[in-house]
Amino acid sequence: MRTRLVSLTVLSVVALVATGCASETTSQAPPKKAALVIAQGGLGDESYNDLAMSGFTASTREKGIEGHPIESNDVVAQGEQSLRRAGTSGYGLVIDLEFSHGEILPTIASAYPNVQWAFLNNKIDGPNITSVLFAEHDGSYLAGALAAMMTTQTGNPKINPDKKIGVIGGTKSVGIDKFLSGYIQGAKDVDPSVEVLTAYSNAFGDPTKGSQLAETMFQRGADIVYHVAGGTGAGVIEAAKKNNHYAIGVDDNQDKLAPGFVLTSVLKRADLAVRRLVDAYADGKPLGGQVINLGLSDGAVGLTDFEFTRNEIPESVRTKVDELKQKIIGGQLKVWNVIDQGYPAWLQG
Repeated sequence: MRTRLVSLTVLSVVALVATGCASETTSQAPPKKAALVIAQGGLGDESYNDLAMSGFTASTREKGIEGHPIESNDVVAQGEQSLRRAGTSGYGLVIDLEFSHGEILPTIASAYPNVQWAFLNNKIDGPNITSVLFAEHDGSYLAGALAAMMTTQTGNPKINPDKKIGVIGGTKSVGIDKFLSGYIQGAKDVDPSVEVLTAYSNAFGDPTKGSQLAETMFQRGADIVYHVAGGTGAGVIEAAKKNNHYAIGVDDNQDKLAPGFVLTSVLKRADLAVRRLVDAYADGKPLGGQVINLGLSDGAVGLTDFEFTRNEIPESVRTKVDELKQKIIGGQLKVWNVIDQGYPAWLQG
């Protein structure tokens, strides 16, 4: 009996030691780390960056991932420096929102093969790079069609007699012109006689510039102006409210920024894309070499539900927009994509 008690005691001690070691090992295991590289315009743009950041924050918290945003004073000029620093900082996943980094990312990714890199808005080749593409041209097409039908409406004090609408891009680039081209095509398909004014702010965080450009368009006869310019677009929306006209928002639901003066917003659910990437990384699923396509059928792009303007948009117009959406989803209607097809006649670059 004494021998049996001693044996049990020894086993108990061994078990406790083993448990303690296992607990110690678990507690010391470093958490997975992920980074989100913020694009031009920075956080606080109430658009693309903020939307992506909301998805990043939610997904890293839910999955127990240590997540950090990466911002710089000049995200374009400091791109290589920022990405190389991210590659040596212990991040297992780096999601890059900045379109201009597309040229340097293959070199960076090959230098840090143990990091999973993800790039939004363009296809970048590499065994450890995941590309996420949105059908922004499809959502913009619907916005252009809506604007073309609305600019001819009578009895609406925000609509003038001129058949003119406008669009303001952040920079002259294929990533931005993908939006502009779709918008112009949608407008022209609905009414070839509608004039579409175009301009570029060359900035994604300058509301004053956005306001000035929109003011000029309103003075020239436009009554609806779509912005694809990040934080600069806040000025476009403010100018629409000031001049009793309409703006069209982008990326996030911006209808609430000036209720009744934002006709709709072209949604681009960067938050969904970021969540998908973080979830896959956290769950240990393979990422590298993939191309993820997100569009109308996924609910990743499209228009808002006209929360504040529904009563100002005739039912026949809303029905037509929905019909066009279903045709795009069904493949009966093809919207031009400048990234894949180059520049069309209506938007020579």
